[in-house]
Amino acid sequence: MKKFLQKFKLPLGVALAYIALFIFSPETGARSSQVTWEYFLEMAFILPPVFIMMGLMEVWLPKEKIQAWLGNDSGLRGGILSLALGTLPTGPLYMAFPLASSLLHKGASVTNVVIFLGSWGALKIPQLMVEVKFLGWSFALARFALTTGALVLMGLFMKAMMLRFPDRMVLDEGEPNPEESAQNLK
Repeated sequence: MKKFLQKFKLPLGVALAYIALFIFSPETGARSSQVTWEYFLEMAFILPPVFIMMGLMEVWLPKEKIQAWLGNDSGLRGGILSLALGTLPTGPLYMAFPLASSLLHKGASVTNVVIFLGSWGALKIPQLMVEVKFLGWSFALARFALTTGALVLMGLFMKAMMLRFPDRMVLDEGEPNPEESAQNLK
């Protein structure tokens, strides 16, 4: 029983918080459960296509291609490709994390994955068009350029940190060993 409580302390804590909300403030409890249900439905509709896309990426894009296009030796071309891959899709940022994980396991550099994630979150083309409409070209282009520069700096910083404090599960070529992963989590 103690292991069960330890393992599921977060979900149990959330459940207790909902029970307390329904007891002490039924309106707030009803609103929060409605919001939770809406997020659940959103994720239930968005995540399956992401997993299908990841599966197709695993099959269609060999590791050698990812390493050539986005690996440590891809240079400026890899950064531009990462930026482009992040600016094109629409959808919430949590869709990008499984794709980023898959890119890392296929040999993409940490710098390019950080640029991909950052551009997905901050540099989408539809967002740029809205900025142009309401704030003008000069503001939109300045923000785009400054954000791109910040993403490159963050990517280089993360690469330096990963070299200084390596995480073998992420940086090893190939998939992590499940036994090593379990031992590292203990």
